[in-house]
Amino acid sequence: MNAGRKVAEKRLGRPPATDSGDTKRRILDIAREMFSVHGYEVTTNRDIASAAGITSGALYHYFGSKLDLYLAVHEDVQAGVYESFSNATMNLETFTEMFLAVLEVAHDMNENDPSVARFVGAVRVDAQRHPEMAAALSPRSTQREDFFTRLIDIGVKTGEIDEQQRSFALAFLLTVLVGLTDAVSGDNAQHKQAIEAIKMVMTGDLLRSPLPHA
Repeated sequence: MNAGRKVAEKRLGRPPATDSGDTKRRILDIAREMFSVHGYEVTTNRDIASAAGITSGALYHYFGSKLDLYLAVHEDVQAGVYESFSNATMNLETFTEMFLAVLEVAHDMNENDPSVARFVGAVRVDAQRHPEMAAALSPRSTQREDFFTRLIDIGVKTGEIDEQQRSFALAFLLTVLVGLTDAVSGDNAQHKQAIEAIKMVMTGDLLRSPLPHA
């Protein structure tokens, strides 16, 4: 066996255990960025592997298919987002305090890594185009509803939300977050301004009663 063939086989083999975690983390980060920019259909495993500095064969040691990789990125993003949200709201007592804290964390995440918001937005588009993806994502997408349902439960308990208005409150929260992600996440200054506007709505500082007719 010549030296060139040995090198090739070594590159195609499973990475050493000490490197495995770092390589998987790099693959997830690169895949999130590429999926968020180019979408599921255009992005290939070969593109991701090349950007990660590994062979396509090595990539399949971690993820059996492109869909498996996409789902893994989705789970990784969801885990990171809702861990950050949970940490930010851990010691707060009211619905309003918690939701305002969530908005601040959302802005910080968007500022630190815009690919997270881009990917979340891309998932909605990709899932509409690929029924098999939508079916696979469905049981994995309860974390968002669970988190915000818990916030609404607290709002009902504190008297901030009427029990009869629960569904409206949840619709409001999800619409606000989708709007922040899809409409303004690409412009950090606009994203911050939108968050400040939402805060003003929440605290009653944005809108006033109309002036009486003369």
